[in-house]
Amino acid sequence: MAERIARPQVGAPDPELKTSPILEEFDDDYLVLKQQVPEEPVCYFNNKRYAHDTYICSGDTLLRCDYGIWIRAGSCDPDNP
Repeated sequence: MAERIARPQVGAPDPELKTSPILEEFDDDYLVLKQQVPEEPVCYFNNKRYAHDTYICSGDTLLRCDYGIWIRAGSCDPDNP
């Protein structure tokens, strides 16, 4: 069995805690939201700050911080990339 991707596992977003928006890079809302969200050098996930260009795993989803917005960047499951 292959090992999991070596990124912090943060679990699922908790609606009670601060989490930056999570989008597909080519989502129709991406450009609109990008204009509405100030270009912060951090993203939040369950109240924890992550620097721009940081990768995390939320379940099997690989996320990348892009100036205040989480972008789905692939899979954290090496058996199912």
